Amino acid sequence: MNKKIPLSWLQLTREKTRLAVALAGIAFADILMFMQLGFRDALYYSNVRFHNSLQGDLVLINSQSSAVLAMRSFSQRRLYKALELPTVQSVHPIYLDYTTWKNPVTGRPRSILIFGMNPETNLVNLPGVEENLEKLKLPDVVLFDRSSRVEYGPIAADYDQGKTVTAEVRRRRIQVVGMFTLGASFGADGNLITSDVNFLRIFSSRQKGLIDIGLIRLKPGANANAVAEDLRKYIPKEINVLTKQEFIDFERNYWASSTAIGFIFTLGTIMGFIVGTVIVYQILYTEVSDHLSEYATLKAIGYTHNYLLTVILQEAFMLAVLGYLPGLVFALLMYQRAREATLLPVFMSFDRATTVLILTIIMCFVSGAIAVRKLRSADPADIF
Repeated sequence: MNKKIPLSWLQLTREKTRLAVALAGIAFADILMFMQLGFRDALYYSNVRFHNSLQGDLVLINSQSSAVLAMRSFSQRRLYKALELPTVQSVHPIYLDYTTWKNPVTGRPRSILIFGMNPETNLVNLPGVEENLEKLKLPDVVLFDRSSRVEYGPIAADYDQGKTVTAEVRRRRIQVVGMFTLGASFGADGNLITSDVNFLRIFSSRQKGLIDIGLIRLKPGANANAVAEDLRKYIPKEINVLTKQEFIDFERNYWASSTAIGFIFTLGTIMGFIVGTVIVYQILYTEVSDHLSEYATLKAIGYTHNYLLTVILQEAFMLAVLGYLPGLVFALLMYQRAREATLLPVFMSFDRATTVLILTIIMCFVSGAIAVRKLRSADPADIF
């Protein structure tokens, strides 16, 4: 027995051009939301990759620090004081700062982020670091982030070809002795890792005893949250004691609430939702207006207002799903182009795809609920 074709589908497909315009409008709104959410998540993720890579349990930073790009130094004596706690296994100072890298081919300077740490212990879980630690014990050498932007020069390509790669960093000649992978972020287009000794050679005006991050490793079985609470009582309030997750959240919150860029991406998502709502409303309102006499006829033969409301909401749901699919496909293509152009981690995630689908359905239902008010004027007495 053949199933009946839903009235809502017949209504939608009767005007093919109008349906195509509606789907294009919904797809556009979805692409806008996908891109804004994608860039926003790339903003957060790219700026906490270093934080995620830290191989430690607790982090000490100056309380005046607001993010990696705005770190304030503090005395390493505060860090070593943590060794007095029986649950602390080891402590490790980390230096970081922005400096100038001069492209060895063009000679153009560009800002780059450099990390300095003791090469005796690997403090970061990043590809390429572990196997190159011994090389960092040599003077005036660095590891170069192969995921840095191309404006720094063909560093990775030359190194992979076996060439000796040298460059000028802060008016000091250094040699690239290895590659690692971290990736560009909204805070840094490129990254270097070197030893603490080489870092202080590059930043000759920095005091050795002033560090930017203190990494603490705890003994097996120690509770990081409990030890953090103990340290907060033990260390002066000028130092923030954070668990690794709190350090990640600290950076993420800075970009989400303390910078205009996080707000802009969120606002763009809201604007996409509003644009889609208006487009779908116009389509459904026109649909109801054009078929008002048919709806009045249905009322005259006994169909209830709730039935007609269901028909409109079914149309809204169909529009949401049909418009979402091309929006998803185009967003995937644009993610790939954006990833290639910016080297930022712009990837589609299941959570984001689901979120935009839900927003699209809500968007269409809201539009349908507003447009359906026109049905109240579908009076059979006006027809017969």
